[in-house]
Amino acid sequence: MKFNKIVIAASAAALMAACQGKETTSNETSGYVVEGKFENATAGPVYLFELDEQQFVPRDTAQIGADGTFTFTGNVDEPTFYRIATDQQNGLMVVLDSGKIKVNADAKDLNGTVKIEGSEESTLFQELNKLVNENRAKQMELEQRFNQAMQNDQEEEAEKIRQEFMAMQKETKKFLAQHPASVVSAFGTASLIDPINDFAFADSMANLYTQNIPNSQYTKRLNDRLKPLRSTSVGQMAPDISLPTPNGATKSLSSLRGKYVLIDFWASWCGPCRVENPNVVKMYNKYKGKGFEIFGVSLDQNREKWLGAIEKDKLTWPHVSDLKGWESSAAVLYNVTAIPQTVLIDPDGKIIAKGLRGAELEAKLATLLQ
Repeated sequence: MKFNKIVIAASAAALMAACQGKETTSNETSGYVVEGKFENATAGPVYLFELDEQQFVPRDTAQIGADGTFTFTGNVDEPTFYRIATDQQNGLMVVLDSGKIKVNADAKDLNGTVKIEGSEESTLFQELNKLVNENRAKQMELEQRFNQAMQNDQEEEAEKIRQEFMAMQKETKKFLAQHPASVVSAFGTASLIDPINDFAFADSMANLYTQNIPNSQYTKRLNDRLKPLRSTSVGQMAPDISLPTPNGATKSLSSLRGKYVLIDFWASWCGPCRVENPNVVKMYNKYKGKGFEIFGVSLDQNREKWLGAIEKDKLTWPHVSDLKGWESSAAVLYNVTAIPQTVLIDPDGKIIAKGLRGAELEAKLATLLQ
């Protein structure tokens, strides 16, 4: 199971740069106006950061008055995410568009106490953020229980935990799907949904954003992120892989046509991969005589370590690697950015599932092969 969350923070360098940003002037009356009030605040600077693709960029600095009030004014071309912060750790997110919004919060916990008026998108983000925060502790607990169940071969318990996790994911998906014309929804889809393992949902939402908010930067970013994944999404024919084997020969994925094949992207240096290997071995021994095969693709760079891991973990299925690490042609072809990663292919060479591991993988194989 993989767990996602929104991480909102500004770097120290950005915070220092904000000190040199432009001061808010009273004659800026067009565009957005942020009227803020922080209870329990001390007089001093408050910073405004814009969220771009990679980081928070300092845009403005204002002064908190003796009564806790401050004002930001400026212009934006479209609804855009900003962060209002008093320091690195203490800040809150807003979506700024043309118009006036009021922001009230306790300076001791801006994100946890914020109340916003005049911005539906900002209010929507606070609702999404609350949902994510409420689920975060539950997700950590489920992850620990799941890993323990897998280590103890408690497959039924692991599947039960996985279902609990999937139910929480459905809550987030439901929230996003209810707001197909919102930049918050587009941002949330890009931030919270794993595009590799949940491509169908992410792609369906991207289509809605393209219809409803086609010019939004968040729609464009999501589409840019999904574009290279479409050729290896569920339902597509699996691109062929042809790489060197441990003995120096060449093995192709297409040579295994006629069986259900699990492409297993892994590496000897990948801890989670090595922990998962005993479970994979167990499933391979159970189903290898029933029309199932594994095609191991290593992201190693050291041949000796690669071969050593194969021998030590007793991985008796076909293996290939060009020993180029993350630059592996197969990893690039399948847009692999994290391992372990799996792709399940049917006997005709069509991709039927991605990201299956542990009890989830065994349940799928049981359905297909028994």
